[in-house]
Amino acid sequence: MGTESYLDVLNPEQKEAVLHEGSSLLILAGAGSGKTRVITTKIAWLIKEKHVDPYAILAVTFTKKAAAEMKERAIALEPRSQYAQIRTFHSWGAYFLRRYALEAGISSSFTVYDDDDMVTLLTRAVPTLSRQQASQAAHHIALAKDYCLEPESEELYTVTEDPSFPSIYKQYQERLKQTGNVDFGDLIMLPYLVLRDNENIRERIHTQYRVIMVDEYQDSNVAQFKLLRELSGVEEDSGIYVCVVGDDDQSIYRFRGAEVQNILNFQSQFPGTALIRLQTNYRSTSKILACADNVVRHNESRLGKTLVAARGDGKTPTLVFLPNQEDETQFCREIIVQAHKKGVPYKDWAILYRTNAQSLGFETEFLHAKIPYTIVGSLKFYEREEVKDALAWIAFVANPRDEVAFRRVVNKPAQGVGNTSQDKILQDSLSRGVPITQSCTEVKLSKKAADGAKRFAVLAKEFSDLLPEGESKSGDKLSVFIDAVVEKSGLEDYHKAKDDVSGTQKLANLQELVNSAVLYPCTKQGLLDFLDHVQLDRTLENSEDDDGEKDSVTLITLHNTKGLEFPRVIITGMESGIFPREDKSETEIEEERRLFYVGITRAKNELYFTCCSFRRLYGQTKYMSPSPFLSEIGAERLRILGEKPLSFAAGAGADSLSKKYHVGAGVYHDDYGHGQIVKSEYTADGELIVSVRFETATDSGSPIKKFLPKYQSRALMLEEQ
Repeated sequence: MGTESYLDVLNPEQKEAVLHEGSSLLILAGAGSGKTRVITTKIAWLIKEKHVDPYAILAVTFTKKAAAEMKERAIALEPRSQYAQIRTFHSWGAYFLRRYALEAGISSSFTVYDDDDMVTLLTRAVPTLSRQQASQAAHHIALAKDYCLEPESEELYTVTEDPSFPSIYKQYQERLKQTGNVDFGDLIMLPYLVLRDNENIRERIHTQYRVIMVDEYQDSNVAQFKLLRELSGVEEDSGIYVCVVGDDDQSIYRFRGAEVQNILNFQSQFPGTALIRLQTNYRSTSKILACADNVVRHNESRLGKTLVAARGDGKTPTLVFLPNQEDETQFCREIIVQAHKKGVPYKDWAILYRTNAQSLGFETEFLHAKIPYTIVGSLKFYEREEVKDALAWIAFVANPRDEVAFRRVVNKPAQGVGNTSQDKILQDSLSRGVPITQSCTEVKLSKKAADGAKRFAVLAKEFSDLLPEGESKSGDKLSVFIDAVVEKSGLEDYHKAKDDVSGTQKLANLQELVNSAVLYPCTKQGLLDFLDHVQLDRTLENSEDDDGEKDSVTLITLHNTKGLEFPRVIITGMESGIFPREDKSETEIEEERRLFYVGITRAKNELYFTCCSFRRLYGQTKYMSPSPFLSEIGAERLRILGEKPLSFAAGAGADSLSKKYHVGAGVYHDDYGHGQIVKSEYTADGELIVSVRFETATDSGSPIKKFLPKYQSRALMLEEQ
């Protein structure tokens, strides 16, 4: 394909972004604006026209699916793109650590611990922790690593104020180091630390990569930002070209450690950065985009852009007011059924909700109406018990120091090697510095435990011998090895015997794992490559097998819709306290607003919102007021069905009042002193009522009092923000 042809399909903004060179570049890519086309075209253009060595290009994104799509599209434009490193952040981290394992202080044959593995290791490193406490501590450790905080950091209090956390974190790190393995946080933090502290490696990397591109930059965390700084050599004026692509209005993963400030502050962190906005939207119609823009513009923390539809006006979005959640599910059922009678496939529809619990009513309704549906977000393949068992066995073969893998399978199926025996074996292994399998045969145990431990050691040796160091002379694939592990370890019989129904499915899952290894050679390196593949990609959705062909309605949380699109979208539960949730700070409200923006921009042709007057919550029927986000859209941009609540009918005045007296706002009262608004909602009569938590108890003994700002604005003074 000639230069003219592949550049001619770009709009002016896209072309400007592709042809930009020199300084660093921030591409602010609105929803549906064709950012993947820009990234892949830029990679091809750099190789084809600017003669950049493809090996010198590193492009990272956040999911394996996105990385695969980027690589495929770039290669289609320029075949030499296959030599560029186009991969996920964590995959690149694993690649780097395999290369510099010694400098990182880990084993070169490390495996990657997931959340469950972290909890297991924590309970062994700190035996006083219950499983629940270990789970909470593991979450805090993961967050600490997302912020690039080590156990000695003085800033750990920003993760949790628990005074015991630094000690717990330190003990976990020491135990993790003994295993030679890493967790997911290490895949970003350890490369950063190696690059920061080792000038020779840093210079080598700067020589290797001359172009660095980051996709979905709004989802990056602090550790990824710091890693990018080291990779780019921005402080050393390395001359490396850095281009990041993202949308500050779609930053919705703060709970995972994502930091929207990374994209907001990119221009100041990388001086001289050019900013190009991609604002032409090819997905939605203009009336849908107007709803999205009018909501998100209420956020103060944004760089700002206005999406322009390439597809014309389209239908006016519909807001439906309903009495209760039963009416909500029935409305959704009826509109889908009627459309289906007119030839609209079920798969055109997606029902979005804020929390997973909201799906139950739709599931029940659709089952009765015989409407096929798919729930996105159920148990992932690599998280299933039988699959994790098999992966633990082969992970132990790859790294015989893997304590977590050893504990998972040494006594599965049961052979007398209980926790006490496991502790003795591991203690001996650690104290003498010998392989776990050696301790299995030498530690003094009860006869039953000793026999079981020796059987394990013999099996481990047998499995290891199946994998040559170099090329496989037999030409066997890794699937042969995994099939042998599953059968000879007893896992096949163990899961088959659990029960007829689930046992059959479990065996099918184990067979699928065997099938997935057929692309890898039956060697030690093939095993490591396979483990990298499965352990870095645990976000496969069940629906991938259908490849979009199954004709069913999609039930999905708003968070899970990122990157998806549907012809017809219904966003349900648009009530204050549901979306947004209660007691949110202003920063959290801004993220909720961005989440709403993401939901709206999933719709291509038709968009509906539902809002109930009453909803059952926590075992009680509660009066609900419309979400303030609906007022931010504006009634004039919506076709409204059902009886409008007075609080929504109050219109702009009510919206202005609720925005002024928002959750998190500081106030002062003559009688009660300083306080903060913790709740803001409308009554059935359309009056705004706010709950304020004061620093000292009120005359009623409670620190919280309620006010009607419309009538008490003189007594309840808003403090300067």
